[in-house]
Amino acid sequence: MMQPAVPNHSSERRLTPTEELHWAMAAHWGAILASAVAMAFLAPLGILLFMGARSDFVKRHATESLNFQLTFLIYLAAAFVLTLLTLGVALFALIPLFAIAAVLALIAIVLATLAASRGEDYRYPLTFRFVR
Repeated sequence: MMQPAVPNHSSERRLTPTEELHWAMAAHWGAILASAVAMAFLAPLGILLFMGARSDFVKRHATESLNFQLTFLIYLAAAFVLTLLTLGVALFALIPLFAIAAVLALIAIVLATLAASRGEDYRYPLTFRFVR
């Protein structure tokens, strides 16, 4: 009796240089698309899980993007807790700060995407490195 074929993930082909650039860029701009459903970390997580083993470059970019999105989520959770603790008074300071943080995050994502398109690594500022 024949055994069913088990997929061997280690034998998956490596990505071409062009594919590497595209997937690395998608790890960053995909977070913007996924943020439409308040889950910006899903795009880099999916790319890390499904493409990271096929390219060290893609893995580095997806990991960096995932860490940035998780860090940003923690900052938002802290702002929410601060708002609750101050019975909403903190909103007067947090709303303008959030607007500034959103613009700066968007700029960082664009810079990361541009670095990926040039084949360069990128490190997001003020980011905790949870995933290695």
